[in-house]
Amino acid sequence: MSSFGVPFEKRLRTIVRSHQRLNTGAVHAIRSDGLIVARPRVYNPRFPLKGLLLVIGASVLFKAYILADLGQVTYQERVAALAEGSAFERVGAWLMQPDAVTTATSGIFRSLGL
Repeated sequence: MSSFGVPFEKRLRTIVRSHQRLNTGAVHAIRSDGLIVARPRVYNPRFPLKGLLLVIGASVLFKAYILADLGQVTYQERVAALAEGSAFERVGAWLMQPDAVTTATSGIFRSLGL
C-alpha cells in the first residue's frame, strides 16, 4: 500500500487515530515476513451472566427459606398484604410469589429442620 500522493495531513490523521486506538490496549501478532504488528484490542463488554444467575439463585433460596420458616398459609397472607400496597410493593409481591422451585426448596429446608 503506497502512500505516495496522499496529502501529509491525511496520513498524519491516520497515524494519530491508530495510536489513539492502541491506547486502550494492543494485541501483537507476527506477520509472515517476521514483522511484529500491534493491532488495537477489541473491547466487547459482556453481560454478567454469572452475576445474574447468582442473584436469581440467592433470591430463590431466600424465598424458600422464608416460606419454610413462616409456613405456606402465613407466607401467602403476607404476600397478599404486600400486593395491596403501592406499585413498588405490588412488584415485590409479584416477585415473592412462590413458584415450583421455591416450594420444592422450602420442602428440603423443612426436612432438614432449617
